[in-house]
Amino acid sequence: MLNNITIPPIPDLPAHMWACLAAIAIVAVLLVWLSLAMAAAEGAVPRVTRSSLNNLMIEEQTNDSESQVVRLRKLARIRRAKRLIADRYATSGACAFVRIVCNVLDGVAFAAIAAALGASLWLTLLIGLIVAMIVAIVSILVRPRSVGAAQPVFKLMRLSRIVSIAVFMNPFAKIASQGDLQSQSQNHKKNAALSDDEELENIQLDQAKASIDRLVEANDFDPEVSEMMRNVLTLSDTLTREIMVPRTDMICVKNDETLENFLKLCSRSGFSRVPIIGESVDDLEGIAYLKDAVRATVFNPAASSRAVSTISRSPMLVPESKPVDDLFHEMQRIRQHVAVVVDEYGGIAGLVTIEDAIEQIVGELEDEHDRTQHADPQEVSEGVWQMPARTPIADLEDIFEVHIDEDDVDTVFGLLTKLLGSVPIVGSSAVTRGLKLTAVDSAGRRKKVSTIQVVRDIQGLKEEDSVGKSGVKGDSKGDSRGDSKSDGVKNDAKSDSKSDGENSGKDKAGANESSQANGDNSLPRFLS
Repeated sequence: MLNNITIPPIPDLPAHMWACLAAIAIVAVLLVWLSLAMAAAEGAVPRVTRSSLNNLMIEEQTNDSESQVVRLRKLARIRRAKRLIADRYATSGACAFVRIVCNVLDGVAFAAIAAALGASLWLTLLIGLIVAMIVAIVSILVRPRSVGAAQPVFKLMRLSRIVSIAVFMNPFAKIASQGDLQSQSQNHKKNAALSDDEELENIQLDQAKASIDRLVEANDFDPEVSEMMRNVLTLSDTLTREIMVPRTDMICVKNDETLENFLKLCSRSGFSRVPIIGESVDDLEGIAYLKDAVRATVFNPAASSRAVSTISRSPMLVPESKPVDDLFHEMQRIRQHVAVVVDEYGGIAGLVTIEDAIEQIVGELEDEHDRTQHADPQEVSEGVWQMPARTPIADLEDIFEVHIDEDDVDTVFGLLTKLLGSVPIVGSSAVTRGLKLTAVDSAGRRKKVSTIQVVRDIQGLKEEDSVGKSGVKGDSKGDSRGDSKSDGVKNDAKSDSKSDGENSGKDKAGANESSQANGDNSLPRFLS
């Protein structure tokens, strides 16, 4: 059967015809390459941003490792690429138009070669159609477009000259690709407008940062001033949730506490603005100001027994996703120094002050009363140690030769917080394993406890042994040194021997005796 197949003889053509066929074949190969290049450019154009080209231009302008000729050549490519992405739809349309023309011409070229070699009319048309389809499939569905999408800046810069020539044919491209691009433009116009605005902002920020860096290198700026300027530029990228005092660290006052107790709270905590709450932190009623309490009581001592809710001011509420620069301007506009941060579900997420926003620009603000903190525990007298709040519990165990079975806390501050059940302030104390922990100093603008005094309490250890406790000191009989009374609300409710009337009386007593130092049971309970 194979013997019956005959290969048609090669036609006897003159030399100039073979030269023409060779030229047509070379042109066809070049058209295939051009089609692939246009496909790669189509994949790159939508993904190249102005900010990336601006950053690349700044790098090339400051790059001294390359020769002047190479640098100028790269800068010219970058400028051409910026002109190409100025009108992305026109550029993409021009690339698509040239790619389609190349596919058609490839089919025509191979059909002409087949016809010259003696193929029939139908075979000639079939060869041309198959070649055009193969080139189109390769240029659209296979490698080139994905390569352009993976390395958009590099590919667009390399192809910028030839793509610029394609854009020169833009009138034809608009006619050829108007139908294809119309639906795309309708879908993406709004998003493109928004992204262009964001891109413009990013470009301006990048240029400003680059200018600051050049001035610093030229010694025209103090490093601290330049850092502040950089912080100002990035203020819009920081969200309120990143700078707020979290809910767990908030110091609050209950709405039924007296002004006298509120003044004591301000004196001990160092805060002048405190949220007023009801049954929980989410039950926010307002903000109590120290100056309002002083104004109400200084000339009228009898007003000290009034409830703190009588001086409540409406709180400023802000979402946790609010940019810090917007927060700062809004607080300036309405003259508020403190705002309550709410999460997406309407719950209280934390507290933020205008000083928190200022710190993002100038750095941490230190209080005029802040003292130098020791990094290591110090023995101030026999059996009395002062420790930084972040001292590991293991160091505490080594110093006093005790074992504290608290696996869920790692520091002395964490241990005191767990014993109290609330955020410690200066004067808060608790007892565990015969050790009395007392917060004696705070630091920073947020008045966070920085130093804790630890004293061996023999009497407390005896009381723990008498009730058979081996861990944290629990609800001993009215001992105000620990958090016994603050937890007494829950334990009284569980008691089998107490009546409901006694429980309600214990609740109020427990709220007023919650783990404060020096036996001062008149202070309010601090909820976190």
